Amino acid sequence: MKVLLPLLVLSLVLPAQDPVIKVEVDLVNVLCSVRNKGNGLVGNLEKGDFKLLEDGKEMEIKYFTRETDLPLTIGMLVDTSKSQENLIDPERRAAYQFFRVVLRKKDMAFLMQFGAEAELLQDSTGSAKMLQDGLNQLRLSVPLGGLHPGPVPTQQNQAGTILFDAVYLAANEKLKGEVGRKVIVVITDGDDTGSKIPRDKATEAAQKADTIIYFIDYEDPRYHGGGFGTFTIGRNTGNADMSKMSGETGGRVFRVDRKNSLDDIFKDLQDEMRSQYSIGYTSPHTQKDGSYHKIEIRTSNKEYKVQARKGYYAMPQEQ
Repeated sequence: MKVLLPLLVLSLVLPAQDPVIKVEVDLVNVLCSVRNKGNGLVGNLEKGDFKLLEDGKEMEIKYFTRETDLPLTIGMLVDTSKSQENLIDPERRAAYQFFRVVLRKKDMAFLMQFGAEAELLQDSTGSAKMLQDGLNQLRLSVPLGGLHPGPVPTQQNQAGTILFDAVYLAANEKLKGEVGRKVIVVITDGDDTGSKIPRDKATEAAQKADTIIYFIDYEDPRYHGGGFGTFTIGRNTGNADMSKMSGETGGRVFRVDRKNSLDDIFKDLQDEMRSQYSIGYTSPHTQKDGSYHKIEIRTSNKEYKVQARKGYYAMPQEQ
């Protein structure tokens, strides 16, 4: 069943009632990936190879594992705006192969498309077949009449690609109550036109839902002009937005180009999600006052690059 997500009430569910990271007692868990100078994944490190700092002060690592069997929940968000019209078919095929390979017992995934609207095509399921049925429903999403409903039609009200709204909804409506590892995978060219939710608020929603955001930058050269890897007018903003959102949550941006196909990227993403370290420590901040605390993870090998979320919100658990 297709479910149109409630974008018109987004303004009613902003900051004070935002969902939170659920942390038992004062334990903070951080998932991270480590890459070497050649960008290869490093999967053989031990607890003693890591140093973790909160707000600049070193913390004692109490829990550590190289491979976690925690359930994985994936939110797949597919951009079906006008600029992606010619890419929908390859996205559909590659996403199905990804789901078929990556989903294991107890893993779940849901599927959303976004353009002028955000629409839930398949609710959380462990069935690759049901996800394929959802993928078969992907279709172009463009604004009726070219304008988003509003009292005065303006450029700001044009909703062609509500990227930030879609990320916010996925985190806030679908992932906040899930346990285990949670990721949002967004296939898009990075442009946002018409979102009600700003970029930083969408990023914050993912942080509070303890969710990693991965972007797959997939651009149609026929739409943007030039070839793969060519930046056109307006593209710098989209790339900066994707880098900011993924970096703050512990993810990264993959780019489809002549050397990296969409299938190749899904394979890399699968390997990364299955090659994470889980690190747990007790925060010295016992008051759940909504404050934000920075996290930094280092390794003893300075040539290694650690990929992890930049911090967390100390919020009270929902009753």
